[in-house]
Amino acid sequence: MSKYKELWIYIKNNAPKELTFDEVEKICSFPIDHSFLSYKKELTEYGYQIEKIYLKEKTILINKIEKNNEKETD
Repeated sequence: MSKYKELWIYIKNNAPKELTFDEVEKICSFPIDHSFLSYKKELTEYGYQIEKIYLKEKTILINKIEKNNEKETD
């Protein structure tokens, strides 16, 4: 089981465009650390990706991954 599974499920169910490090800590019950860089690729399995991590502002930008046929119909 992934260390960040609770966070990935939260993102899938709530579709936030941005989360603060404090919000991540509340969701996961532990502070974000450098391992997040390795784990972030798991989020693609939930239909989202980490767009950017702002260390100074302590925020994470999140994007929903669009499928090819979703782009064509929108």
